Amino acid sequence: MLDSLLNWAAHGLVDGGAWAVVAYALLTTHLTIVGVTVYLHRAQAHRALELHPAVAHVFRFWLWLSTGMVTREWVAIHRKHHARCETDDDPHSPVAKGLRTVLARGTELYRAEAANPETVAKFGQGTPDDWIERKLYSRYTWQGVGLLLIIDVALFGAIGATVWSVQMLWIPIWAAGVVNGLGHFLGYRNFASRDNSHNLLPWGLLIGGEELHNNHHTYPTSAKLSVKWWEFDLGWMYISVLRALGLARTRKLPPTARIGALRAQVDVALLHAVIANRYDLMARYARTLRRALRSEARAGGSRALLRAARGVIGRERDGLDARAAALLDEVATRHPLVGQLLRMRDELRTVWEHSSASAEQLRQHLQDWCQRAEHSGIAALRDLSLRLRSYA
Repeated sequence: MLDSLLNWAAHGLVDGGAWAVVAYALLTTHLTIVGVTVYLHRAQAHRALELHPAVAHVFRFWLWLSTGMVTREWVAIHRKHHARCETDDDPHSPVAKGLRTVLARGTELYRAEAANPETVAKFGQGTPDDWIERKLYSRYTWQGVGLLLIIDVALFGAIGATVWSVQMLWIPIWAAGVVNGLGHFLGYRNFASRDNSHNLLPWGLLIGGEELHNNHHTYPTSAKLSVKWWEFDLGWMYISVLRALGLARTRKLPPTARIGALRAQVDVALLHAVIANRYDLMARYARTLRRALRSEARAGGSRALLRAARGVIGRERDGLDARAAALLDEVATRHPLVGQLLRMRDELRTVWEHSSASAEQLRQHLQDWCQRAEHSGIAALRDLSLRLRSYA
């Protein structure tokens, strides 16, 4: 009897060796990531899709076990992050708080914001508030993760405590650290969003699609985070399976730029098409600017200055710090071609940023911009104008 108890304490109910332990750890942490990205993030925070109540509750129960996070608190913090992105009020911006702080103290930042009743009340609306949420999931948060510890130890014995530690660290490391930290610090950008969000590769299998952070900040209410043919959104794969089974319904997907016949004049319909496709247009403009930097460098320009500008030239000016803004000013002064491209980009942005202007005023402004771009003598500006006049 004693030998049996000792054997159970050492090996647990499942005696499948090291591979069984590793497989269980990977499976459970993966389920946690899927729960966060599909349920908490896309379905709850952004209302990008609707989940069948049974599926939603499976995710709620599992996240209670594996994270102890409260749906309303997580949703409120994430919504505030989008509403106050890269400002001092952003709960976890590496731009405002420093990358080291977000990487090392991401969990502390989350807990501090979750304890802010104003944040939870203002940004946490529309989340589950049923009996089981009030009486169990929100009230007894540590008991869920404690129950998972008991389950892990019962299954694998003493090594189960190590498995539990991995499960507890998975979200703080990958979500609070990599996505919230590195996702706003390095990587590549498909779109010139107003924040510092970047896409990270190749972390898809570990973060469930959340690594496509720039795409998400550009289209936050989209259920699908990938926009390029080579980008893989694992969360979208699971959503697609749930849709096929009738267990999920998507509300929004990323828009796709539609190109039609070249229009001779800028009319109100084209104005609306340009505004709808502004992210595609600005992404192309950013690539044009980077090509201009390379061209100037080949022509004998200051290579060090032009190389330094490549990382910030695609960003909007009001999202730059003083040092980056001064860098672009110096590039514009020393390289008139780049300077004209930058000025024309700022003028183009007023089409969708001047909400006080009438549709006719914006149409006239856009038509004037196209005329000047196509008669500027700069091939890149002419090409951008021609594409702009082809949006459908």
